[in-house]
Amino acid sequence: MFRPKVGDSTDKRLSGGMLLLAALVLSRLIRRAGVVDARQSMIGVLLPPSAGAVLANLAIGLNRKVVVNLSYALTAEQIEHCVRTCGITHVITSQRFLKRKPLELPAVKMIFMEDLEKQATWFDKLIAALQAYCMPLFLLQRILQLNSLKDDDLMTVLFTSGTTGPPKGVMLSNKNVLASVDAIRQLYRIDRDDVTLGILPFFHAFGYSGTLWLPLMSDMAVVYHYDPFSTKAISKLAAQSRVTVLFATPTFLRLYLRRCKAEDFQTLDLAIVGAEKLEADLAVAFSEKFGATPVEGYGTTELSPWVAVNVPLHRSLHPTVEGSRPGTVGRPVPGVEVRVVDPETLTEEKSGQIGLLQVKGPTVMLGYLDNPEKTSEVIRDGWYNTGDFVRIDDEGFIAITGRQSRFSKIGGETVPHERIEQLIATVVLEGSSTATASPATGSDSADSSHPIGEVPITETPVVVTAIPDAKKGERLIVVYQTLGQHTPSEVIAQLSKQGLPNLWLPRPNDFVHVETIPLTSMGKVDLGQVREIACERSASSNH
Repeated sequence: MFRPKVGDSTDKRLSGGMLLLAALVLSRLIRRAGVVDARQSMIGVLLPPSAGAVLANLAIGLNRKVVVNLSYALTAEQIEHCVRTCGITHVITSQRFLKRKPLELPAVKMIFMEDLEKQATWFDKLIAALQAYCMPLFLLQRILQLNSLKDDDLMTVLFTSGTTGPPKGVMLSNKNVLASVDAIRQLYRIDRDDVTLGILPFFHAFGYSGTLWLPLMSDMAVVYHYDPFSTKAISKLAAQSRVTVLFATPTFLRLYLRRCKAEDFQTLDLAIVGAEKLEADLAVAFSEKFGATPVEGYGTTELSPWVAVNVPLHRSLHPTVEGSRPGTVGRPVPGVEVRVVDPETLTEEKSGQIGLLQVKGPTVMLGYLDNPEKTSEVIRDGWYNTGDFVRIDDEGFIAITGRQSRFSKIGGETVPHERIEQLIATVVLEGSSTATASPATGSDSADSSHPIGEVPITETPVVVTAIPDAKKGERLIVVYQTLGQHTPSEVIAQLSKQGLPNLWLPRPNDFVHVETIPLTSMGKVDLGQVREIACERSASSNH
């Protein structure tokens, strides 16, 4: 109750008791401000990872309303689409945040955290203090009518990143979120001295589950920084707070490997990564520098998000069972069933065969908001089709082999984008130094300075996408940041020498140069934006 529980890089620190007290005060203030309307079930939050964002999520939940953490990485038009889809009339944000990320949403009323704080009276604080410190939990739940909530009641709507299409509103229930967090708690040993570094946004399922609700529902504390690319601030926060747990993407690990000192993360004991593939060289380099070997997990927004995760021996609650295997995303988490099916017939494949991964269990979403047709496409008989190709070995470890949407049908043949990307990247990077060759420049090096959601660097030199083609159905386009010392024709010649089929070879005029490969706020390649670039360049070249 009195130990530090939540903090952030603005020096805000709250114990468990103070967190509850502040959330109760804020819940009263948003009711008084007219944010809580019986006719509106959803309330928006537009805040980066911070103590304030935690309080906003809790205050909305205490009023039995559905919280929608809006993605500030989207365009204003996309955010307005999310707002309309959810029927949101009020969005909780802060003036300080909007100075960093200017945004206008004329269709909603912005409620600023700074204004709410000024409106708190001594009576609000007294009532909240009595409720937080003196009132039995069962009585507080009854007064707030939290005992009327059901497992299948809608808890939040998370919008997909839209890397392969328009954002879809994923409806997650109380049971979904609880089951996801509980699965991690059943696998990992979490101590009272653990401190999580919260850098992932709450509008992403990885951040919502791993850095918001897992710390709140376990003994660990959490400290937040609003920008995962701000390495100076993160280095300072990690060292001062003695961070032991990190949830991140491989993109962020490479950045910290380059720009942070070893002593900044000297207490780091566990690093769990997701959202993109963890390369072996990165895992080794990160472990050698910081003393913590990253392990990979896997999930999707529609699955709350955890499906599988590796558990290192020193952190496992089941140390007699092998919990981690390099090159895989681990075993399924407790409560989750998985199966591999043929993509055409949907019949179950034998162990060790590659096929589409389907998942069943309490973490499967309620569905897509106002989109029953799309929901029925991906969920059948309780099984969610992930769209990912995997192989599951005899011990149950899952290896991701590709994504269904990252294949093209060209002349009747299936062409894998990721395989071509890997081969081109090998050609491009031959003889050049990689990020792990000289992993550190120190946290006093030039820090990334950019608006939240914009990414100035990328470790991905090329991305393969496809656009419609009248003759062959689809045509490959290579969007590249650099080809090193090679020309497109030289790259194609090298690919041909390696035995790549002619049908898989892009043409020289199908190489499109960009200053940076577009990424999402999670560090994943924004495939939707890449395809838009390819379509625009192709259209302009045809005129």
